[in-house]
Amino acid sequence: MTLAEQILAGNIRAAARLMRDIDDGRPQAIDELKALYPHTGNAYIIGITGPPGAGKSTLVDQLTASFRSRGKKVGVVAIDPTSPFTGGAILGDRIRMNRHSCDEGVFIRSLATRGALGGLSRSTSDVALVMDALGMDIVIIETVGVGQDEVDIVREAHTTCVVMVPGLGDDIQAIKAGILEIGDIFVVNKADRDGADRTARELSVMLEMRNAVEGGWNPQVLKTEAQRGTGIGELTEEILAHRQFILASDHITTFMQERSRRHFMDVLRDTLFKKALSFMTEEGILEPMVAEMGDHRIDPYSAVDKIVSRLMPDRTPA
Repeated sequence: MTLAEQILAGNIRAAARLMRDIDDGRPQAIDELKALYPHTGNAYIIGITGPPGAGKSTLVDQLTASFRSRGKKVGVVAIDPTSPFTGGAILGDRIRMNRHSCDEGVFIRSLATRGALGGLSRSTSDVALVMDALGMDIVIIETVGVGQDEVDIVREAHTTCVVMVPGLGDDIQAIKAGILEIGDIFVVNKADRDGADRTARELSVMLEMRNAVEGGWNPQVLKTEAQRGTGIGELTEEILAHRQFILASDHITTFMQERSRRHFMDVLRDTLFKKALSFMTEEGILEPMVAEMGDHRIDPYSAVDKIVSRLMPDRTPA
């Protein structure tokens, strides 16, 4: 049996092996993904994002337990930052979710960003696709700690939860710009800390100042204490309410089309880059061209034009 066939039969080890191949960029993984793709589209994807130290991993652990209590199979994709010096990553988020390690209804996979911006890893979409094909009802994607413009999760998840925490300093600075626009649900975690009520209140005020779309979803601000499990039930219900809302509206169709478009463009960009790099390496023109740019004998724009023209020469009509 192929890896794809084993995954469709529920083989977790086969899924883990394919995810490793995907993350390592092995060519054989593409054929398996092609076979799996027609069997996907059933999992509901939840994004958990927010600044470092907001307690996202503990919140994901509690949400996983909450969905499991409702009989849902849960996949978790946890993104960790990569060192710019060694290229390594700790991938320690699974430690906080260790209690699910013996639960066959939970699959946890950690990924390193490997230099990708936006809070996700380049292989996130494909790993989530494998979890979908494996039969996971819910896939939770926990982003690396993000800032205001690292908001790729909104294009990947059906429901995006933005997690904030009191005591970050200038709360309004922390919640403005990109982060404020992407959230379907806002969570003030560690609500037992001083300033939690103020943070929640400021969030609510800023959300009210947005230009609401008629008939659109109205984001709520919830308070949780993930360490104690406080507020997790309410958060789960709000996520399910948002799921019901988008499934009952045209939003889901638009979302799926945009998600497919983004996935296609990402695959196209990566494939073309790999082909161009392979071509330049085989032809022995990469280093000489770099040397020419270093001597200012050619500019990078003209250099790219030359490569593209050789890869895709103009075709004259027959």
